Amino acid sequence: MRNLTGPSTDLAASFSSIRQEIFEATDAGRTACVTCHTPVGRMPAGGLNLVTDPYGALVNAVSTGKRNMLRVVPGNPEASYLIHKLQGRSGIAGDRMPFNGPPFLTSSEIHVVKRWIEIGAPR
Repeated sequence: MRNLTGPSTDLAASFSSIRQEIFEATDAGRTACVTCHTPVGRMPAGGLNLVTDPYGALVNAVSTGKRNMLRVVPGNPEASYLIHKLQGRSGIAGDRMPFNGPPFLTSSEIHVVKRWIEIGAPR
C-alpha cells in the first residue's frame, strides 16, 4: 500500500510514473482514473481518454469542461485544468476528481503531478 503521507517510492515526476502509479492504480480506496476515463464500452468521462493516448489527451489539449483552459500547460501547473480538477478548485466544471472521492489524491501525489508539469510535462 502507498504511504498516504507522501508519494510511494515508485512515484516520480515523470509521465510514465504518474500514468502507472496514479492513472492506472488504486490506493487506500481511491478508484483508478482509468476506471472512468476509458473508451472501452463507452465515451470516456469528460471526453478524457486515459487509456489509448493519455499523454495526447492531456498535454496542450483543450478541456471539454472548460473550453478556455488546457488540461496540461507544460511549465505552468497553475494554468493546467488537470490541477484544478485534482484539487477541487472553485470554478471547475463538475466535481473534484476522482468523481467518487473521497478519498482523493494526497497533497503529495498532486505535488508530483504539479512538478511534472513544472518541468515541462515531458513524455
